[in-house]
Amino acid sequence: MMSEQITNQPIISCRDVHKWFGQFHALRGVDMDVQKGEVIVIFGPSGSGKSTFIRTINRLEEHQRGTIIVDGIELTHDVRNIEHVRSETGMVFQQFNLFPHLTVMENITLAPMRVRKWKREQAEEVGKQLLKRVGIPEQADKYPGQLSGGQQQRVAIARALAMQPKIMLFDEPTSALDPEMIKEVLDVMIELAKSGMTMMVVTHEMGFARAVANKMYFFDQGQIVESGTPDEIFKSPKEDRTKLFLSQVLSH
Repeated sequence: MMSEQITNQPIISCRDVHKWFGQFHALRGVDMDVQKGEVIVIFGPSGSGKSTFIRTINRLEEHQRGTIIVDGIELTHDVRNIEHVRSETGMVFQQFNLFPHLTVMENITLAPMRVRKWKREQAEEVGKQLLKRVGIPEQADKYPGQLSGGQQQRVAIARALAMQPKIMLFDEPTSALDPEMIKEVLDVMIELAKSGMTMMVVTHEMGFARAVANKMYFFDQGQIVESGTPDEIFKSPKEDRTKLFLSQVLSH
């Protein structure tokens, strides 16, 4: 099934991507190709550039050197290009970033109505289907503050999916959650991965990586130190830094 969805032309192509924050060289020549339908897991220590890198894919961070092409469009200063890429790219953050004064349904329908110009009925119909998909159909009329962290993150996933993106980016989506809520969010992400969605996920959840990743990339000090299939990374990592990191993460 996977092979049908994966075409030759990468949906995301990054070449020699560099990013500085002042004097700090946060990304140092990152190369990555992602095929349609692939699930990519990015992992590594704090401060290794993982979140910065994933945020360059929809221009939440600007790269200063190299090229990033998303779905055939290069990310440059051209605002139209940025808007187009953002409309095709859903993003889920560590903090849920829901609007506290809007209900769950209003949070989900806001962007499709404003950006895609959908009528309310259509947006709410899609919203209902998505809330069902993430397992909380009964929460539509509640406000974010009335939900658990795990439920809020599932609303955030539904909200991103409401724009019908081609790509989903996840920046440590479970790191702010209590342990008992992590599984409910990962289960939604696993279902999404198995449905053929192209996904880039920054995470420490190695069980998730093992279950659905096509490829894993280990970042350290702004560079990709090692990449491979989950099998290669878990069974025979080549680099000492990868081995050390995995031994720390997997021993918890």
